Amino acid sequence: MTDISKKLDIAIKASIEAGKVIMEVYDNVDFGTRQKDDQSPLTDADLAANEVIISFLIGTELPIISEENKNKDFAERRKWEYCWIVDPLDGTKEFIKRNGEFTVNIALCKNGIPVLGVIYVPASREMFYASVEDGAAYKSKLDAHHNLTGKLFDSKDLINPTKSDKKKLRVVGSRSHMNQDTLDFISNKEKLYEEVEIVSKGSSLKFCLVAEGKADIYPRFAPTMEWDTAAGHAICKAVGLKITAKDTGENLSYNKENLLNPYFEVS
Repeated sequence: MTDISKKLDIAIKASIEAGKVIMEVYDNVDFGTRQKDDQSPLTDADLAANEVIISFLIGTELPIISEENKNKDFAERRKWEYCWIVDPLDGTKEFIKRNGEFTVNIALCKNGIPVLGVIYVPASREMFYASVEDGAAYKSKLDAHHNLTGKLFDSKDLINPTKSDKKKLRVVGSRSHMNQDTLDFISNKEKLYEEVEIVSKGSSLKFCLVAEGKADIYPRFAPTMEWDTAAGHAICKAVGLKITAKDTGENLSYNKENLLNPYFEVS
């Protein structure tokens, strides 16, 4: 097992255990919801999942960027070759709505480039994972107790994007963040295709839709942070997709001075 494979195994275990504690809160009447300084919601599940994930990743002795941590200044971060990028509960709004479309996101980046990613969907117990160097991504289903029912990296669990269809385009749209820029993008595509279908999902599941061939393109013309995208980026990159900034056409990078992402497209 390579060093990256070992770290992917740790990330998989961390995501599953985080998923368990998230569902414990999900089954409660009270999520302990409050507002962060940026007015985004925070629940007991976010904090509990973060604590679990950190307990797994700290043993790797690699630095961690997490939505729920007080992150280091860039003067220190810029020296890091490797770092974990974590969103312990991506889609807190979806969690509060109880629609099941929330995820655990864990990625490892090297010099700003994602090298592995795990996205676990606790409500459906689906797990997407990939090592970029292997050029393959997988989707495995866990049982009701969050146990793997088969072996990891099984060929039957491989996922792949679909080849382009010149007549129909399936565009991923956010349930919570559809805006005018995205509507304009869709309108322009409608001039090029006989049919444009909108496929809606919450959280980082939008990346997974394209990676597993259930959608063709994901335009994100609304704010996201690095922890929202790093794991999905790794999974999409492993299957040959590109995640490019709308303004420059360059690949998204991570552990930047400003952890806010530019607008981007996945295709």
